[in-house]
Amino acid sequence: MTHTVLVTGVSRHIGARVASVLAADPDVSRVIGVDTVPPPSLTRDGGISLGRTEFVRVDLRSPDIAQVIAAADIDTVVHMSLVSAPSRSTGRAAMKEHNVIGTMQLLGACQRSATVRRVVVRSTTAVYGSSPRDPAVFTEDLEPHDGPSHGYAKDAVEVEGYVRGFARRRPDVSVSLLRFANFMGPGVDSPLTRYFIQPVLPTVFGFDPRLQFVHEDDAVEVLRRMAMEDHPGTFNVAGAGVLLLSQCVRRAGRLSLPLFSPAFQLLGTAVRKAGLVDYSPEQLRLMSHGRAVDSGGLESELGWKPKFSTGAAFDDFLHSRGLRPFGGARR
Repeated sequence: MTHTVLVTGVSRHIGARVASVLAADPDVSRVIGVDTVPPPSLTRDGGISLGRTEFVRVDLRSPDIAQVIAAADIDTVVHMSLVSAPSRSTGRAAMKEHNVIGTMQLLGACQRSATVRRVVVRSTTAVYGSSPRDPAVFTEDLEPHDGPSHGYAKDAVEVEGYVRGFARRRPDVSVSLLRFANFMGPGVDSPLTRYFIQPVLPTVFGFDPRLQFVHEDDAVEVLRRMAMEDHPGTFNVAGAGVLLLSQCVRRAGRLSLPLFSPAFQLLGTAVRKAGLVDYSPEQLRLMSHGRAVDSGGLESELGWKPKFSTGAAFDDFLHSRGLRPFGGARR
């Protein structure tokens, strides 16, 4: 059986890679990529080749997405269009509308569709929050002590609520919800990767948080598998092991600047307004308390393990930016 797949968020790096991989699969007859702006491969900027992917400009907040799904007889939806940081031009309100209202519209269209049989949604381990009372490692069934109350993480919590509601209303559809650790790799551009390439890295005095990463290659492979096979449920996705922030600083050959929490917050406000690095309140909590998750459920479900550990993913990112890692795993 061949599949017709809709991929949202194809103007961003991971979404474009997922669309490209699926378009190259002989079991996929058609890939429709949607976003509000064209992918870089369709502009003068170059970028990842999307292969057979057909691009359609659609704002997920509009009802037009239902027409796209109906016209193409979509049977698989891969929702990658969650924005992790507000742009300088649109701001936080537009980001929330895109993430939450856009997901509501997309799931509403899937619910009304007679052809959709599989839905895969990218979420984030940020839904667990970061707190001094957290368990050492989060499994998918654990509830956070202090869940996120703002920003991207709060959007993801709301998105997950709508996804669970959709799964209850359409039990005939296989729904996979993937909570990814922070993406890391040569092509990843995120608030966290922009943080690590600064010459001096502000840290929160008295804290050395544990961090986890998932390499972009492993993330794309998980999304490909979920799009082509039925694996309903909620799964954490992260590379093996953790890195302390102090280890990341040393591997990157950077200097750290320990600041008391109020000073870190003031610095975050200043650089965020300047559009340099996104030191959001959730970033402050992560840089204070860290977070670690268990990906055993995903590995058992797929019979597969990530090729890159957390350390190897970070080292590959450092190599791609010309930064010299000190010790640690190599690719």
